[in-house]
Amino acid sequence: MPPKSLSTLAYTTGGNQSSFLSEVSEKDFLPGSDGSTAELVIRCVIPSLYLIIITVGLLGNIMLVKIFISNSAMRSVPNIFISNLAAGDLLLLLTCVPVDASRYFLDEWMFGKVACKLIPAIQLTSVGVSVFTLTALSADRYRAIVNPMDMQISGAVLGTCVKAMGIWVVSVLLAVPEAVFSEVAHIKSSDNSSFTACIPYPQTNELHPKIHSVLIFLVYFLIPLAIISIYYYHIAKTLIRSAHNLPGEYNEHTKKQMETRKRLAKIVLVFVGCFIFCWFPNHILYMYRSFNYKEIDPSLGHMIVTLVARVLSFCNSCVNPFALYLLSESFRKHFNSQLCCGKKPYPERSTSCLLSSSAVRMTSLKSNAKNLVTNSVLLSGHGTKQEMAL
Repeated sequence: MPPKSLSTLAYTTGGNQSSFLSEVSEKDFLPGSDGSTAELVIRCVIPSLYLIIITVGLLGNIMLVKIFISNSAMRSVPNIFISNLAAGDLLLLLTCVPVDASRYFLDEWMFGKVACKLIPAIQLTSVGVSVFTLTALSADRYRAIVNPMDMQISGAVLGTCVKAMGIWVVSVLLAVPEAVFSEVAHIKSSDNSSFTACIPYPQTNELHPKIHSVLIFLVYFLIPLAIISIYYYHIAKTLIRSAHNLPGEYNEHTKKQMETRKRLAKIVLVFVGCFIFCWFPNHILYMYRSFNYKEIDPSLGHMIVTLVARVLSFCNSCVNPFALYLLSESFRKHFNSQLCCGKKPYPERSTSCLLSSSAVRMTSLKSNAKNLVTNSVLLSGHGTKQEMAL
């Protein structure tokens, strides 16, 4: 049975989805406006937008994972991390997004106590996988560009798989408190009626939402992005310095290597930028609401901002495949071939689009001409599949 009014809808959409997407609060109330244009947009357009996000996200991320798994030449260190991002996005798209979309048709939380425990934990796990994997990707680019001689060739893929699994373990452990404290509660609305909602913490203490929002912001946004910024500061400094300190006779060769490094670093930076753009509004909104817990904001503007922030956060789960498609020629060819009945655009061992790890690692940006030649010989051969320039 659909919600009775837009005011109830505003309250339930703000309250039934746990974790930091939103919280239960009277400030989600809007004046009753049955049949209004705003209600029509919220009840029809927003769920349709959710459906598009789910469909596009599933298509893009499933294709991405399939390409990386089915093509041995694509099983590189960066691609393992990118596949990890896609796996986290798929988890969010298959669980949290449909549940959140249901809030536009249901008055109350209808999924029971178990789902109230699991959904917030799954959402936080997915966000953790995303931000921690982006941090690991940035660290990998830092080693490849600033300290290429420190990177190991043998066992790199296996080691990266272990790191990816470690990211999942850490993300799940950090989400355990979300599952422990989330609970189904009966909430009273402004018209003295009540409904059932899933809330992320006990509402007996005003300090709970403040602590929750600050910790979420620090652990899942500010601290990881500060680490990523440090990595990219050193990457940029190294690339700028290397542009002026390369031996003249190796300029053409090393120029191509630098372009390869910068291209892959740029892809990771675009992923980070998309994450910031999509999740920052939601973090700020959640902190604002947590620190103004007892104040009422009945405006339509607040409702719109809440919806936009939520939709943006879910959009992050479907933008990475598009960014990779636009920035990576090799991925674009593989993706197009999958859409054309699985025909391979070129042999897997072709070197026209796939660059070996020697193009990225064999030259220390701080070494002399002699080291350039030595590294080129040492890192050619079996190390060609450890890293690929996307």
